[in-house]
Amino acid sequence: MGTFVGHFVPGLAFTFLGLWHTICTIKCYKLKGPSHFTSTTWFPINTRNHFIKHLELYLLFTFSIVVIILQLINHPFQALNYEHASMYLHVALYSFLAIVIDLSPSSNSLSGLVTTLAASVFAQELLLLHFHSADHVGLEGHYHWLLQLIVAASVVATFLSGISSNSFSAAIVRSGCVILQGWWFMVMGFALWMPKLLPKGCHVENGEVACASEEITKRAMAVANLEFSWAVAGVWVVVAFLTLRLDWKLEYRQLQGPTVRESDGLKLVNRLDNGVGLV
Repeated sequence: MGTFVGHFVPGLAFTFLGLWHTICTIKCYKLKGPSHFTSTTWFPINTRNHFIKHLELYLLFTFSIVVIILQLINHPFQALNYEHASMYLHVALYSFLAIVIDLSPSSNSLSGLVTTLAASVFAQELLLLHFHSADHVGLEGHYHWLLQLIVAASVVATFLSGISSNSFSAAIVRSGCVILQGWWFMVMGFALWMPKLLPKGCHVENGEVACASEEITKRAMAVANLEFSWAVAGVWVVVAFLTLRLDWKLEYRQLQGPTVRESDGLKLVNRLDNGVGLV
Protein backbone atom coordinates (compact mmCIF):
# COMPACT_ATOMS: atom_id res chain seq x y z
CA MET A 1 0.00 0.00 0.00
CA GLY A 2 2.32 2.71 -1.24
CA THR A 3 -0.01 5.59 -0.40
CA PHE A 4 -0.72 7.77 2.59
CA VAL A 5 -4.35 6.61 2.85
CA GLY A 6 -3.28 2.97 2.45
CA HIS A 7 -1.18 3.29 5.60
CA PHE A 8 -3.19 5.80 7.63
CA VAL A 9 -6.64 4.15 7.46
CA PRO A 10 -5.49 0.63 8.48
CA GLY A 11 -3.25 2.24 11.10
CA LEU A 12 -6.19 4.10 12.60
CA ALA A 13 -8.25 0.89 12.65
CA PHE A 14 -5.46 -1.06 14.38
CA THR A 15 -5.01 1.72 16.93
CA PHE A 16 -8.68 1.77 17.93
CA LEU A 17 -8.76 -2.04 18.04
CA GLY A 18 -5.68 -2.12 20.26
CA LEU A 19 -7.09 0.50 22.62
CA TRP A 20 -10.36 -1.43 22.85
CA HIS A 21 -8.48 -4.63 23.67
CA THR A 22 -6.27 -2.87 26.21
CA ILE A 23 -9.22 -1.34 28.08
CA CYS A 24 -11.19 -4.61 28.05
CA THR A 25 -8.16 -6.64 29.18
CA ILE A 26 -7.53 -4.31 32.11
CA LYS A 27 -11.22 -4.34 33.01
CA CYS A 28 -11.39 -8.15 32.97
CA TYR A 29 -8.23 -8.46 35.05
CA LYS A 30 -9.40 -6.01 37.71
CA LEU A 31 -12.92 -7.42 37.90
CA LYS A 32 -11.98 -11.10 37.98
CA GLY A 33 -8.67 -10.88 39.80
CA PRO A 34 -5.40 -12.70 38.99
CA SER A 35 -6.69 -16.17 39.83
CA HIS A 36 -9.84 -15.96 37.66
CA PHE A 37 -8.53 -13.85 34.75
CA THR A 38 -8.67 -15.42 31.28
CA SER A 39 -7.36 -13.64 28.20
CA THR A 40 -9.35 -13.61 24.96
CA THR A 41 -8.59 -12.36 21.46
CA TRP A 42 -11.90 -10.52 21.11
CA PHE A 43 -14.34 -8.94 23.54
CA PRO A 44 -18.14 -9.23 23.26
CA ILE A 45 -20.44 -6.40 24.26
CA ASN A 46 -22.71 -7.36 27.13
CA THR A 47 -26.10 -7.44 25.42
CA ARG A 48 -28.65 -9.99 24.20
CA ASN A 49 -28.53 -8.59 20.67
CA HIS A 50 -26.43 -10.97 18.59
CA PHE A 51 -25.10 -8.33 16.19
CA ILE A 52 -24.09 -5.83 18.88
CA LYS A 53 -22.53 -8.57 21.01
CA HIS A 54 -20.22 -9.55 18.13
CA LEU A 55 -19.80 -5.99 16.83
CA GLU A 56 -15.98 -6.14 17.04
CA LEU A 57 -15.85 -9.25 14.87
CA TYR A 58 -18.41 -7.95 12.37
CA LEU A 59 -16.44 -4.70 11.97
CA LEU A 60 -13.22 -6.65 11.46
CA PHE A 61 -14.85 -8.88 8.87
CA THR A 62 -16.47 -5.98 6.98
CA PHE A 63 -13.29 -3.88 7.01
CA SER A 64 -11.23 -6.81 5.73
CA ILE A 65 -13.64 -7.60 2.89
CA VAL A 66 -13.70 -3.94 1.80
CA VAL A 67 -9.88 -3.77 1.76
CA ILE A 68 -9.65 -7.04 -0.21
CA ILE A 69 -12.07 -5.73 -2.84
CA LEU A 70 -10.19 -2.43 -3.14
CA GLN A 71 -6.86 -4.24 -3.48
CA LEU A 72 -8.18 -6.47 -6.26
CA ILE A 73 -9.90 -3.63 -8.12
CA ASN A 74 -6.80 -1.41 -8.14
CA HIS A 75 -4.11 -3.04 -10.31
CA PRO A 76 -5.65 -6.54 -10.14
CA PHE A 77 -2.71 -8.28 -11.84
CA GLN A 78 0.02 -7.11 -9.46
CA ALA A 79 1.41 -9.65 -6.98
CA LEU A 80 1.80 -6.89 -4.38
CA ASN A 81 -1.96 -6.32 -4.25
CA TYR A 82 -2.63 -10.05 -3.88
CA GLU A 83 -0.22 -10.14 -0.93
CA HIS A 84 -2.00 -7.28 0.80
CA ALA A 85 -5.38 -8.87 0.06
CA SER A 86 -4.15 -12.18 1.49
CA MET A 87 -3.21 -10.48 4.77
CA TYR A 88 -6.76 -9.25 5.18
CA LEU A 89 -8.16 -12.59 3.99
CA HIS A 90 -6.77 -14.17 7.15
CA VAL A 91 -8.33 -11.41 9.27
CA ALA A 92 -11.69 -12.06 7.59
CA LEU A 93 -11.39 -15.82 8.19
CA TYR A 94 -10.47 -15.27 11.83
CA SER A 95 -13.39 -12.94 12.54
CA PHE A 96 -15.89 -15.14 10.67
CA LEU A 97 -14.79 -18.37 12.39
CA ALA A 98 -14.68 -16.63 15.78
CA ILE A 99 -18.38 -15.76 15.37
CA VAL A 100 -19.24 -19.30 14.26
CA ILE A 101 -17.34 -20.84 17.18
CA ASP A 102 -18.92 -18.49 19.71
CA LEU A 103 -22.41 -19.45 18.48
CA SER A 104 -21.65 -23.19 18.61
CA PRO A 105 -22.68 -25.30 21.64
CA SER A 106 -19.03 -26.19 22.34
CA SER A 107 -17.73 -22.62 22.27
CA ASN A 108 -15.94 -22.91 25.64
CA SER A 109 -13.92 -25.96 24.60
CA LEU A 110 -12.96 -24.33 21.27
CA SER A 111 -11.69 -21.04 22.73
CA GLY A 112 -8.11 -22.22 22.18
CA LEU A 113 -8.82 -22.56 18.47
CA VAL A 114 -9.79 -18.87 18.27
CA THR A 115 -6.47 -17.89 19.88
CA THR A 116 -4.63 -20.13 17.40
CA LEU A 117 -6.45 -18.41 14.52
CA ALA A 118 -5.44 -15.00 15.89
CA ALA A 119 -1.79 -16.10 16.12
CA SER A 120 -2.07 -17.38 12.55
CA VAL A 121 -3.23 -13.95 11.36
CA PHE A 122 -0.08 -12.29 12.71
CA ALA A 123 2.12 -15.15 11.48
CA GLN A 124 0.79 -14.85 7.93
CA GLU A 125 1.24 -11.08 8.04
CA LEU A 126 4.87 -11.56 9.14
CA LEU A 127 5.46 -14.11 6.37
CA LEU A 128 4.05 -11.89 3.64
CA LEU A 129 5.91 -8.82 4.93
CA HIS A 130 9.23 -10.66 5.11
CA PHE A 131 8.96 -12.20 1.64
CA HIS A 132 7.38 -9.14 0.08
CA SER A 133 7.35 -9.04 -3.72
CA ALA A 134 7.94 -5.28 -3.59
CA ASP A 135 11.64 -4.50 -3.45
CA HIS A 136 11.58 -2.47 -0.22
CA VAL A 137 15.12 -1.19 0.07
CA GLY A 138 16.73 1.84 1.62
CA LEU A 139 14.59 4.00 3.88
CA GLU A 140 11.27 2.38 2.95
CA GLY A 141 12.73 -1.08 3.56
CA HIS A 142 13.97 0.00 6.99
CA TYR A 143 10.49 1.15 8.03
CA HIS A 144 9.07 -2.19 6.88
CA TRP A 145 11.79 -4.08 8.79
CA LEU A 146 10.82 -2.26 11.98
CA LEU A 147 7.18 -3.15 11.24
CA GLN A 148 8.19 -6.82 11.10
CA LEU A 149 9.57 -6.54 14.65
CA ILE A 150 6.14 -5.42 15.87
CA VAL A 151 4.33 -8.21 14.04
CA ALA A 152 6.82 -10.80 15.36
CA ALA A 153 6.17 -9.58 18.92
CA SER A 154 2.43 -9.89 18.24
CA VAL A 155 2.89 -13.51 17.13
CA VAL A 156 4.85 -14.39 20.27
CA ALA A 157 2.47 -12.59 22.65
CA THR A 158 -0.61 -14.19 21.07
CA PHE A 159 1.02 -17.63 21.17
CA LEU A 160 1.94 -17.18 24.86
CA SER A 161 -1.56 -15.98 25.74
CA GLY A 162 -2.88 -19.19 24.19
CA ILE A 163 -0.51 -21.37 26.23
CA SER A 164 -1.13 -19.45 29.46
CA SER A 165 -4.62 -18.00 29.14
CA ASN A 166 -4.54 -16.50 32.65
CA SER A 167 -1.37 -14.49 31.96
CA PHE A 168 -2.18 -10.79 32.18
CA SER A 169 1.32 -9.90 30.95
CA ALA A 170 0.92 -11.82 27.67
CA ALA A 171 -2.57 -10.37 27.11
CA ILE A 172 -1.54 -6.76 27.75
CA VAL A 173 1.59 -7.10 25.57
CA ARG A 174 -0.55 -8.47 22.73
CA SER A 175 -2.95 -5.52 23.05
CA GLY A 176 -0.07 -3.06 23.21
CA CYS A 177 1.47 -4.56 20.07
CA VAL A 178 -1.80 -4.01 18.20
CA ILE A 179 -1.73 -0.33 19.21
CA LEU A 180 1.93 -0.09 18.24
CA GLN A 181 1.28 -1.66 14.84
CA GLY A 182 -1.47 0.89 14.22
CA TRP A 183 0.74 3.78 15.28
CA TRP A 184 3.61 2.58 13.11
CA PHE A 185 1.37 2.25 10.07
CA MET A 186 0.35 5.88 10.52
CA VAL A 187 3.96 6.98 11.11
CA MET A 188 4.93 5.25 7.84
CA GLY A 189 2.10 7.02 6.05
CA PHE A 190 3.29 10.43 7.22
CA ALA A 191 7.04 9.79 7.01
CA LEU A 192 7.11 8.10 3.60
CA TRP A 193 4.10 9.37 1.66
CA MET A 194 3.76 13.00 2.75
CA PRO A 195 6.22 14.95 0.56
CA LYS A 196 6.56 17.80 3.05
CA LEU A 197 7.53 15.37 5.85
CA LEU A 198 10.12 13.37 3.89
CA PRO A 199 13.67 13.64 5.27
CA LYS A 200 15.79 16.32 3.67
CA GLY A 201 17.44 14.91 0.55
CA CYS A 202 14.79 12.22 -0.03
CA HIS A 203 11.91 12.22 -2.52
CA VAL A 204 9.24 9.95 -4.00
CA GLU A 205 10.16 8.61 -7.43
CA ASN A 206 7.90 6.22 -9.36
CA GLY A 207 5.98 5.43 -6.17
CA GLU A 208 9.14 4.65 -4.18
CA VAL A 209 11.16 6.66 -1.68
CA ALA A 210 14.69 7.47 -2.88
CA CYS A 211 17.44 9.43 -1.16
CA ALA A 212 20.21 11.40 -2.83
CA SER A 213 23.12 9.60 -1.14
CA GLU A 214 24.02 6.76 1.22
CA GLU A 215 24.81 9.23 3.98
CA ILE A 216 21.35 10.81 3.73
CA THR A 217 19.75 7.33 3.77
CA LYS A 218 21.63 6.37 6.96
CA ARG A 219 20.62 9.64 8.62
CA ALA A 220 16.98 9.06 7.67
CA MET A 221 17.17 5.49 9.05
CA ALA A 222 18.53 6.86 12.32
CA VAL A 223 15.50 9.17 12.51
CA ALA A 224 13.24 6.17 11.84
CA ASN A 225 14.88 4.31 14.75
CA LEU A 226 14.15 7.26 17.03
CA GLU A 227 10.55 7.39 15.83
CA PHE A 228 10.19 3.68 16.54
CA SER A 229 11.67 4.06 20.02
CA TRP A 230 9.35 6.97 20.78
CA ALA A 231 6.35 5.02 19.47
CA VAL A 232 7.16 2.07 21.76
CA ALA A 233 7.56 4.42 24.73
CA GLY A 234 4.30 6.19 23.87
CA VAL A 235 2.35 2.92 23.71
CA TRP A 236 3.53 1.78 27.12
CA VAL A 237 2.83 5.19 28.63
CA VAL A 238 -0.76 4.86 27.36
CA VAL A 239 -1.04 1.25 28.62
CA ALA A 240 0.39 2.18 32.04
CA PHE A 241 -1.93 5.19 32.29
CA LEU A 242 -5.00 3.09 31.47
CA THR A 243 -3.91 0.37 33.91
CA LEU A 244 -3.49 2.84 36.76
CA ARG A 245 -6.48 5.09 36.01
CA LEU A 246 -9.17 2.58 35.07
CA ASP A 247 -10.52 1.23 38.32
CA TRP A 248 -13.14 -1.50 38.41
CA LYS A 249 -13.64 -2.78 41.94
CA LEU A 250 -14.44 -6.33 42.94
CA GLU A 251 -17.80 -5.36 44.36
CA TYR A 252 -19.13 -8.90 44.69
CA ARG A 253 -16.12 -9.85 46.82
CA GLN A 254 -16.39 -6.74 48.96
CA LEU A 255 -20.03 -7.55 49.63
CA GLN A 256 -19.25 -11.16 50.38
CA GLY A 257 -16.65 -10.33 53.05
CA PRO A 258 -18.91 -8.32 55.43
CA THR A 259 -21.66 -10.92 55.02
CA VAL A 260 -19.37 -13.65 56.36
CA ARG A 261 -18.22 -11.52 59.28
CA GLU A 262 -21.79 -10.59 60.17
CA SER A 263 -22.72 -14.27 60.11
CA ASP A 264 -19.84 -15.11 62.46
CA GLY A 265 -20.97 -12.32 64.79
CA LEU A 266 -24.51 -13.68 64.92
CA LYS A 267 -23.19 -17.15 65.74
CA LEU A 268 -21.07 -15.72 68.53
CA VAL A 269 -24.03 -13.86 70.05
CA ASN A 270 -26.14 -17.01 69.92
CA ARG A 271 -23.43 -19.02 71.63
CA LEU A 272 -23.07 -16.41 74.38
CA ASP A 273 -26.83 -16.28 74.86
CA ASN A 274 -26.86 -20.05 75.27
CA GLY A 275 -24.12 -19.88 77.90
CA VAL A 276 -21.37 -21.31 75.70
CA GLY A 277 -17.96 -19.77 76.41
CA LEU A 278 -15.02 -19.25 74.08
CA VAL A 279 -12.34 -21.94 74.06
